[in-house]
Amino acid sequence: MAALRLFDFLVWAPALGLALLLLDAFAIVRAVSRDHGVDRTLAWIFAILAFPGVGAVAYLAMASPSVSRTRTRKVLGAEAARAVLSRNLGTDVKLPERDEALFALATRVTGQPPTGGNRVELLTESEDAFERIEAALAGAERRIWAEYYLVRNDGTGRRFLELLAERARAGIEVRFVYDAVGSIGINACRLRAIREAGGEVAEFLPLNPLRKRWAVHLRNHRKLIVVDDRVAFTGGMNVGDEYSGRGRRRGLHHFHDTHLVLEGPAAYALARTFAEDWAFATDEPLDVEFDPRPAEGGEAVVAALPSGPDQPFNASQVTYTTAIARARHRVFLSSAYFVPDPPLQYALATAALRGVDVRVLLPERSDVRLIDSVARAACRALLPAGVRFHRFQPSMLHAKTLLVDDEIGLVGSANADIRSFQLNFELGALVRDAGFAAQLERRFEQDLRKSHEWTDDDARGASAARRLADSAARLLSPLL
Repeated sequence: MAALRLFDFLVWAPALGLALLLLDAFAIVRAVSRDHGVDRTLAWIFAILAFPGVGAVAYLAMASPSVSRTRTRKVLGAEAARAVLSRNLGTDVKLPERDEALFALATRVTGQPPTGGNRVELLTESEDAFERIEAALAGAERRIWAEYYLVRNDGTGRRFLELLAERARAGIEVRFVYDAVGSIGINACRLRAIREAGGEVAEFLPLNPLRKRWAVHLRNHRKLIVVDDRVAFTGGMNVGDEYSGRGRRRGLHHFHDTHLVLEGPAAYALARTFAEDWAFATDEPLDVEFDPRPAEGGEAVVAALPSGPDQPFNASQVTYTTAIARARHRVFLSSAYFVPDPPLQYALATAALRGVDVRVLLPERSDVRLIDSVARAACRALLPAGVRFHRFQPSMLHAKTLLVDDEIGLVGSANADIRSFQLNFELGALVRDAGFAAQLERRFEQDLRKSHEWTDDDARGASAARRLADSAARLLSPLL
């Protein structure tokens, strides 16, 4: 019997080896022929060669052909939505000359001009944020549009879906988009309740390899609610106990996060983003009325910042790097995950070398240990330029914010990492307003007081094994 098994192995081994060789060769040719960027292409080739068969399958599932298919389909969905939403945003926005180029850049890459007359408020505590969201949902008079990367099947997630169902039963137009991977455990019964109440639900890129739009790695990381086309919420918070404060009250793991509420014409731009995502997910274009009236007390200029792999130039990436490159006094950056690509590294380094106060706030320990290693390696590379790093200690920092000088702030869903800049569909708000910038500054300084500065001494004090592991992890950064 043993001899028979050995014979079978000797017969099939060459065929299996040849199949793996052909699979690897096919994957490498695909990687070279597709425009993933030099670093990412070389990283994939290394993975394919290092892990025969497995690396090729991973590449074909995660980086090849679905990217172009999804990109094309997303562009078509956006064009269908924009054909309906073709109105001029209508407000004459006055910007100082030195800020015009930054907002012009955002407009060029997103197709969404900035609006003036907005009121923007930073929601700095999770409990307050969810109370404001629930109040807005309860007060809706015409429509609620919502989309989220992650909706947990816990108390906060179930309560959110119940509210949507309640408002649908009250005759409010309710539409909800959720990401198929991020919300893989979402409560199906409550989704059904929304539909039965007259609301509509769509899944973004369902996990079905038989669908032409199937792509495991391209995810909708956006967090967005628009109520009656005049009030919108966006930022870093998903829907779950770790975000709403329920986890903290129960002594469980919780996230320290940041969100925005916007009132005024900017809500239309965020509604346009939802309409484009809805058209992509359902093939159904939506209409929305643009109301140019300024919000009461609103003075902020806001540019919506949707970004994703459907854009030739990623809006989050180019806006982050340009805003940092133009800084004169300070750059305060918060990010849950720090896997900077070369343009962002150079922007941070050159700003610090010019004498700008550049500080980066990261979690002391994130929920993805591999990314912690990559972040430490990136920090070591930037410390000599004068970039200062602070590690937030009380809980998991999940905020994604940027403050530049005294007027420009950015809050959204995009981390300062390669995944946010290349693969995820993200959303943020670029804001010019001194009052809002002051809110961001106070928040950042409060967080610094709860953080430990990671210095040259910390970098040098790490063991040789730790430094080697971090450097090795950094080689995988193009794949993360």
